[in-house]
Parts: sequence; C-alpha cells; structure tokens
Amino acid sequence: MRTSTAAVASAAFFVVAPGTVVGVGPWLITRWELSDAPAWRVVLGGIVFVAGLIPPIHAFAEFVRAGGTPMPVAPTQRLVVTGFNRFVRNPMYVGLIVAILGQAVLFANLWLVLYAAIAWAVTASFVRWYEEPTLVRTHRAQYETYGANVRAWIPRMTPWTPPS
Repeated sequence: MRTSTAAVASAAFFVVAPGTVVGVGPWLITRWELSDAPAWRVVLGGIVFVAGLIPPIHAFAEFVRAGGTPMPVAPTQRLVVTGFNRFVRNPMYVGLIVAILGQAVLFANLWLVLYAAIAWAVTASFVRWYEEPTLVRTHRAQYETYGANVRAWIPRMTPWTPPS
C-alpha cells in the first residue's frame, strides 16, 4: 500500500474508531461538563488524557511507515515491532484506556472508570480471539518471539529489540 493511501486510511480510521471510544463515549457519559473542578484535577486529568493519546497516535504512524494501517482489512505486510510496540503489544488500546481514565479524573466521573473497564474487556477479547490468532497465522515465528518478550497489557520498563 502506498504511504499516502495508508496515511489517509489510517487518519480516517483514527477518527472513527479511537475517536468514538475516547471522544463520543465519554461525551455521552459526561457531556464534558467540568462544573467546579479544582485546578489540580483539570491539570492531572488533562496530563493523563494527553499522555494516553501519545501511544495510539505514534502507533498509527508506525503502521503507516510500515506500509499499511491498523485496520484489520488493510494490515501491514510485516509485523510492526517498533515505537511503543517495543514496550507493550497493544499500545493503541492501552493508551486509549489511559486516556479514558484521564477523563475520569478530569470530570470526576466513576462511570468513566466502568466505561474504561468495559472498553478494555471488549478490546482484550478482540485481541485474544481475532488479532493474536491472525498474527500467529501470518507471522508465526516472529510473532511468537515477540509475544514471548513483550507483554500484551503491561508495558516493559525497557524497550525490546527484535533479533536480527
């Protein structure tokens, strides 16, 4: 896939999928009303929210650089084990959950914590029953090595370097 096509497709997918999970869902729960939020909560929640967006945005860019998209219908031809993927196998999902938890702090809304747990359960199921079997089938030995060295949900403290 051409890089420009991958970039446009990835950007559209980012707006639709993560945009819905981190934007529309929390808006439906909170209407993004801060009311009388203390400054510390706004700052802390904002920092956690923005920090959570960094891994998915970076991971999307890594997929484009690899000549594909994060969409199951237009994947890369090679296994992407660069960037945040060197720390955790699912940086997009982990980042989005962190972003939702940042919003939970920002809006002081426990429903967003429940929403984050549900979002994680849905994505973890998708990873377990679709993504991982597909990656094993497509990149067998390389993915097995990767999976043995990089955890799915808890980041490593140091980046993993794939064998040459």
